[in-house]
Amino acid sequence: MSITLADARVVTPEGVHEGWLTVEDGRITHVGRGTAPGPGHSLAGRYVVPGFVDIHCHGGAGGSFPNGDQDEARRIAALHARHGTTTLMASLVTASLDDLARATSALADLCEDGLLAGIHFEGPYISRARCGAHDPALLRDPSPGEFAGLLAAGRGHVRMLTIAAELPGALDTVREAAANGVIAAIGHSDATYEQTLAGVDAGARVATHLYNAMPPLHHRKPGPIAALLEDERVTVELINDGVHLHPAMTRLAYDVAGPARTVLITDAMAAAGMGDGSYLLGPMKVEVTDGVARLAEGGSIAGSTLTMDVAFRRAVREAGLSMTEAAEVTALTPARVLGLDDRLGSVSVGRQADLVVLTDDLEVAGVMRHGSWITEPR
Repeated sequence: MSITLADARVVTPEGVHEGWLTVEDGRITHVGRGTAPGPGHSLAGRYVVPGFVDIHCHGGAGGSFPNGDQDEARRIAALHARHGTTTLMASLVTASLDDLARATSALADLCEDGLLAGIHFEGPYISRARCGAHDPALLRDPSPGEFAGLLAAGRGHVRMLTIAAELPGALDTVREAAANGVIAAIGHSDATYEQTLAGVDAGARVATHLYNAMPPLHHRKPGPIAALLEDERVTVELINDGVHLHPAMTRLAYDVAGPARTVLITDAMAAAGMGDGSYLLGPMKVEVTDGVARLAEGGSIAGSTLTMDVAFRRAVREAGLSMTEAAEVTALTPARVLGLDDRLGSVSVGRQADLVVLTDDLEVAGVMRHGSWITEPR
């Protein structure tokens, strides 16, 4: 199949230009400026950006990845795809080892089918002091051997592990993860500046939702935030929903790390795409009021109801990013984290035809995945 998208504002890594692009057999084969050389599907001046890549998502559409239910997982992926996320990693939360292995095995099937880009363990190897919406009774000290068992359940599809660098066994587990091609991410951590750098030296390369679930910046105790922001080896996740972070903190992280080291994530839970009410995040009861998810007991923020199109829009409107920069932090940089930037993450010749069409108001008007329309623009 061949389709030309004409009369578009194409957002590429080099900038935004008025032009067109052609998709053949699921890949972008031409990107041109000006008028398309032949007939095509006119986008009437709307933007074309790369499909969003979300490396940290727990659920949506009433479903939750930690449940390990494949039908729920398909429903979650469909909801986020309608909002422009064409590459999605399933994030689990702290649970018993048996429950984690069961959910991982079920989700690995969907990774093999190409629906999911991998599995992320957010817990159980995290700090009790910074556990947020995780069940403290189920937290464990990291163990390389124990983690190897969880890897086996994933059959090669475990892609990320969030870990608190200060815990006994953490550095050896980070090394175990890195040796098996798993991205170690420091988060839900009470580590000092020095302990955090030790984790990075051991192989950690991502900061799980920077600022959240870690000690705040302090001028005598810089802690993990300063260490993760300043280290050029680390890519930082940000939850840009206006709840988890003040826009000034989003801008601060972006100004320090830049687009090549900044990733916007949703951290979405079951209520994404739904209304207020009662939900579960793993074993934890969550109440959603005015779109904000908090634990029913204690009131800790419990994930978000964010979708990536909203994160993109806020990046431009609230954080002041250009369209090219917003596309980088929602697509190209997260694709690079996953090692997929040679296949997707940009509107470039040879890349997978994962595309989002946006209106002037940056609302989703169409979504294409692998060269086929999920939502066709009219």
